[in-house]
Amino acid sequence: MKLAEKVSELVERKRNLFTEASDKVWGFAEIRYEEFRSAELLAELLEQQGFEVEREAAGIATAFVASYGSGKPVIALLGEYDALAGLSQQAGLDGFEPVVPGGSGHGCGHNLLGTGALAAAVAVKDYMAETGASGTVRFYGCPAEESGAGKTFMARSGLFDDVDAAVTWHPGTSHGVMQVTSLATTTVRFRFLGKSTHAAAEPHLGRSALDAVELMSVGVNYMREHMIDQARIHYAVLNTGGSAPNVVQSEAEVLYSIRAPKSPQVRELFERVKDVARGAALMSGTRMEFVVTGATSDLIPNPALEKVMHRHMDEISPPVPIAEEIDYAKRIFASIPEPDKQSAAGRLSRERAEALRENPLLPVLSPLIEGSVPMSASTDVGDISWLVPTVQCSTATWAFATPGHSWQVVSQGCSSHAHKAMLYAGKAMAATAIEALLDPKLREAARRDLELQLAGEPYVCPIPDDVYPPQPENPAARQKAEAVTAH
Repeated sequence: MKLAEKVSELVERKRNLFTEASDKVWGFAEIRYEEFRSAELLAELLEQQGFEVEREAAGIATAFVASYGSGKPVIALLGEYDALAGLSQQAGLDGFEPVVPGGSGHGCGHNLLGTGALAAAVAVKDYMAETGASGTVRFYGCPAEESGAGKTFMARSGLFDDVDAAVTWHPGTSHGVMQVTSLATTTVRFRFLGKSTHAAAEPHLGRSALDAVELMSVGVNYMREHMIDQARIHYAVLNTGGSAPNVVQSEAEVLYSIRAPKSPQVRELFERVKDVARGAALMSGTRMEFVVTGATSDLIPNPALEKVMHRHMDEISPPVPIAEEIDYAKRIFASIPEPDKQSAAGRLSRERAEALRENPLLPVLSPLIEGSVPMSASTDVGDISWLVPTVQCSTATWAFATPGHSWQVVSQGCSSHAHKAMLYAGKAMAATAIEALLDPKLREAARRDLELQLAGEPYVCPIPDDVYPPQPENPAARQKAEAVTAH
């Protein structure tokens, strides 16, 4: 029996276990660093499957590492389970209908991502148990991918230092290996402190922190002509200092996200943005403070592992949607704004785009390409890829042209086709992980690919040593403590 066939059999044995877990995580819809129920659900499931689990990995309440086996090689499966704020949506609909208005939802499909990676880890464990293969398989429960840089903190703590290869995936609108690079990013909160006075009676005595925020915005906007085209600087005002116009605002905060193709480019832009903030403080007579809240490195692809993963995806073959699944996907497709459809179609051949309009879940595996393409987004998988040969795939869990971070993603998150596409990814990941576990030549080739692309440049964690992830209170732990106290 081929490895791909064996792995498919192992995953299918526990299909219901995995799909039910994914749907539960979808229902929890917990945002970054608050994924207490999601992390515990997956950790308990892995313990039941024979893994040893280390909770609160790297000192992060919702991070964990589950291990099976011992010794080298060590193969990692990376899973995520954080949702997005403001994207609550009922499942299975083709129109916007939130479960809780303003609530959170899995707008990036991380309920599928984490459980699909878990399915792969369990399949690798079962294969090792049946065949006696040596080594270690680990599932890394990674919180806060969405602007929280959970993996970056985990990488900084040394959790990946002994790993030989890392395998993961991401839900999407097509089937294929992710031959991409990503943007490095740094997210920074700037706080300005001024002096509050009566804006009519004594304005000359006040110093407006809100003025500083506005001046900073003007300064950063003037930077845009003088930075590389691929760089991006986004911002959101977090605190305007109050709602009374006749009071000079004594404090105000703004959050900036700085992106560029390479980490050194982000560092250079960050220094310039800080200078603009200092200038805004000088002009407004205020004081400026800043703190880095998250950062990620650019993604390093790995051709050696990509070829192996593509071969397994081809041997397993994409899931074929049934009529009901195609009908739902077409209704979702109809709900997508036309500019989004045109943008998605512009990246494909005319023939492929027309076929996807008729069947937005077209079961076709994208071919391998030479090299990689830039992805105009960021991911903390990038930090792992600097340390460990890393490979990713994507499967069509969503209808063609579905925009990321949308209610349409949330709505499709529990569909039968999303389940099938999730398990397809899990099978491809498991087969790739097992081949890396068994083949020292593959591991050597993957390491050479990484070293060639890094060209001697060392990994520098983009998050300062004195910055730590937030530690929200665990409501379940509080309730348990209160129950014990009551007795």
